[in-house]
Amino acid sequence: MGKLTITKTPLAGILLVVPQYFKDSRGFFVESYNKKDFSHAGITDEFVQDNHSKSQKGVLRGLHYQYPHAQGKLVRVLKGSIYDVAVDIRIGSPTYGKPFAVTLRENDPAMLYIPVGFAHGFLALEDDTEVMYKVTDLYYPSGDAGLLWNDPDLNIPWPLDIIGIKEPILSEKDTKHPILSELRSPFTYV
Repeated sequence: MGKLTITKTPLAGILLVVPQYFKDSRGFFVESYNKKDFSHAGITDEFVQDNHSKSQKGVLRGLHYQYPHAQGKLVRVLKGSIYDVAVDIRIGSPTYGKPFAVTLRENDPAMLYIPVGFAHGFLALEDDTEVMYKVTDLYYPSGDAGLLWNDPDLNIPWPLDIIGIKEPILSEKDTKHPILSELRSPFTYV
């Protein structure tokens, strides 16, 4: 077991990770994380916490990052589907301020690996969508930060019309993040 397919994206460091997926009449089996296989594929982060969220259709969580306890993430969908977005906020990066988006779904083993230096968020495309993600540092409320989800300079094509809603459901904090031009990013491109 344990073969991974890794696809690079237009943003250096963001990877689409697809583990082997075995499906038959009984259901399916997938080894979603194996430290040795991930390390062999070049993902050597030490994941220290698993997070699990459940969202109704139209819930938008993000765009979040944390500093100084920055977190890399490995995101997968257990139930439903999401429009998953990462935005490069590494000062000096040739793709600074550029988003990358992918739809992740249940019954599809694809995961998104997001290293430190990116803001991350997702839109639930179905009711009762469950997302699980591994992170490389613990959550510290004092380090919670983000970017405004609808910053016109980011031009993220959130598929609100496709799911039949005009405005996403947001937490209060997600309505108050700065736009990219106001951001004083703590991350630098290496």
